[in-house]
Amino acid sequence: MSLDQLGDFLRHRRESLAPAAVGIAVIGRRRTPGLRRDEVATLASMSPVYYERIEQGRGPKPSAAVLGGLSRALRLTGDQREHLYRLAGQAAPLQPEPAGYVDPGLLCVLDAVAATTPGFISDELGTVVAQNTLNVALFGQFAGLPGFEPNLVWRWFTSPAWRLKLEPEEQHEQTGRAYVADLRTIVARRDGDPAATTLVAQLSTASAEFAAMWGDHEVSVLHCATKQVHDDRVGRLDLDCVVMLSPLSRQRMLLLRPATADTTTALTRLHALITRA
Repeated sequence: MSLDQLGDFLRHRRESLAPAAVGIAVIGRRRTPGLRRDEVATLASMSPVYYERIEQGRGPKPSAAVLGGLSRALRLTGDQREHLYRLAGQAAPLQPEPAGYVDPGLLCVLDAVAATTPGFISDELGTVVAQNTLNVALFGQFAGLPGFEPNLVWRWFTSPAWRLKLEPEEQHEQTGRAYVADLRTIVARRDGDPAATTLVAQLSTASAEFAAMWGDHEVSVLHCATKQVHDDRVGRLDLDCVVMLSPLSRQRMLLLRPATADTTTALTRLHALITRA
C-alpha cells in the first residue's frame, strides 16, 4: 500500500469533479477547484478529519467500506475503482454483471467467424452466455438453460456422454484438471463470492472426480489442447482451441479454429447444411 499515492489520487479526483456532478449547488465564488474535502467526506459518510488524513497520506489503512464510500463519492469509473483499491493494498469487490449480459466486443467477433469457426462466450466461472451456429450444431444449445446446465465445468463433470462427444477419453483427465485449476484461480480472485462458492460446493457433491481434483489445489489460467471431434454429418474435425479475454468485462470467448484444411472444408460444409435446414 502507498499512502502518498493513494492520497494524491484522491486529491486529483476531488479537484477534477465538478460540484454539479454530485448534486451540489454552487453559490458565489469557490476558492477550491472541484469539490472541497468536507464535501467528499459528507458524500462518503465519514468525518472530514479522517478524509483529510487519508488524502494527506498520514491516515490508517482504509477499510473496504471506506474505499467503497470514496468510490461512490468521487464517481469513480470501474478502472479508477480498481486502481483505488490497489493503491490501498486491497482487491476491489466484484461488480456483478447484469443478468443476460454479453460482452459486445466479444459478440462482434463471435458473429464475424460464425460461418467458419465454432465458438462461445462465457463468464469467468464457465457459464455460457452466447454461442454461434456452428458451436450449437456441434455441441448443442447451452446458453439460456436453467440452473447449472449452461456451465461448462458442471457439464464436464456431470455428463460423461458430453465428454466423449467433445474429445477422446485419453484427454479427459488433462481437460478436467485444466477446468479445475482455472476455477480455483477464479474463486480465489472472487474472494468468497456466493456464485463461485455455490458452484464449487455443488460440484463437490455431484462429482467425486471434481472433489478429488479440487483437493489437489492446482492453479492455472484456462488453456486447452487441440480437440478431435466427430460429427455424423461431416466426419472428423481437428480443432485448435483459442481463448480470448475481454479487457472491458470478465467474460471470455473460446474459439475452435480448424487445424487442418480438411477440417476447414468440413466446417464450411456443416455451416451450409445447418443454414439450409
